[in-house]
Amino acid sequence: MQLRYNVRLYPTPGQRQALARAFGCARVVFNDGLRARQDTREQGLPYICDGDLSKQVITEAKTTPQRAWLGDVSSVVLQQALADLNTAYRNFFTSVTGRRKGSKVGPPRFRSKRDNRQAIRFTKNARFSITAGGKLRLPKIGDVDVRWSRDLPAEPSSVTVIKDSAGRYFASFVVEVAEQPLPPVEPEAGIDLGLSAFAVLSDGRKIDAPRFLRRAEKKLKKLQRALSRKEKGSNNRAKARQGVARQHAKVADARREFHHQLSTRLIRDNQAIYVEDLAVAGLARTRLAKSVHDAGWSAFVGMLEYKARLYGRAFHRINRWFPSSKLCSECGTVAGTMPLDVRSWTCPCGAVHDRDVNAAKNILAAGRADRLNACGGQVRPPHQVAQPEEAGSLRGAA
Repeated sequence: MQLRYNVRLYPTPGQRQALARAFGCARVVFNDGLRARQDTREQGLPYICDGDLSKQVITEAKTTPQRAWLGDVSSVVLQQALADLNTAYRNFFTSVTGRRKGSKVGPPRFRSKRDNRQAIRFTKNARFSITAGGKLRLPKIGDVDVRWSRDLPAEPSSVTVIKDSAGRYFASFVVEVAEQPLPPVEPEAGIDLGLSAFAVLSDGRKIDAPRFLRRAEKKLKKLQRALSRKEKGSNNRAKARQGVARQHAKVADARREFHHQLSTRLIRDNQAIYVEDLAVAGLARTRLAKSVHDAGWSAFVGMLEYKARLYGRAFHRINRWFPSSKLCSECGTVAGTMPLDVRSWTCPCGAVHDRDVNAAKNILAAGRADRLNACGGQVRPPHQVAQPEEAGSLRGAA
């Protein structure tokens, strides 16, 4: 399987200028290709194929005075920018025709130099390399200083250089890694994700929600107020914007670190993980939107999924319509309506349930049942032979 490894880059001032030049050239090629295809569509001409578009906006454009500076950067960067455009068009076409699952994808849009995130990609054809001193050698940019947190497990197939909204530079390596199965263990876990507690496990453990954004709101409010007072277009406003972006980056980094540590611990300690398939996009449009975004459920579940595959664990999603909170884990009775303010309830069978712990137990049971069915177990009870004394019905009777 393919994994991404991100490391921090510290380019020199000259290398930052070279990277800015590469970001700009990649953006221009992308926009030129998009404009060319839009013009041909408006004129009723056939769709420009990928090869002809590359020849028009890269090869021939370099020979013109208006685009002669495209030759100052690696040609692989320009080709990869055009590959991104082609991928965006394919995603749009498959979405329009209904062949793409998930939410609808819109047509490609023009890129701006004021975008918060700038990125370029180098493949093996660009002959990037990691030097003996641990620096990243990029064509027409030079040897960039890298802060390695760990060694790459294999030779990377590509590297993406990213500049985020806080002005930080990163290198994202794509590496092909083999699965690394962990020793088998007995426990299995059902996980109920929430807001009061970030995760509740089927064994009754509750993991508190860190609420990184909520804790940083006071400082963010102060920085945002200072930003609003700065004159638009001034250097002071640019500095204030950087301060806000850095604070948001700290929040995102802390949340990502929490997700990684928790997901790794759960995968290491459990043979199988079962979670509920939450409608995060829908919940993000409610009055709980800020808390839902602060929790980052989708990113956490994604980490659980790929780590389970990497380390040989089982992972399964439970249908979002499964009544995990209203179903009694003791007798199977489904309660009536249960508002969010009801945190505990008593079943007619006498069992007293904590809402979240009961949901986690039901998720575990449902996940085990689905996993058994997927492995060849019987989905329905076997047919029984009717006995002579049983009542029957005439064929065609209503």
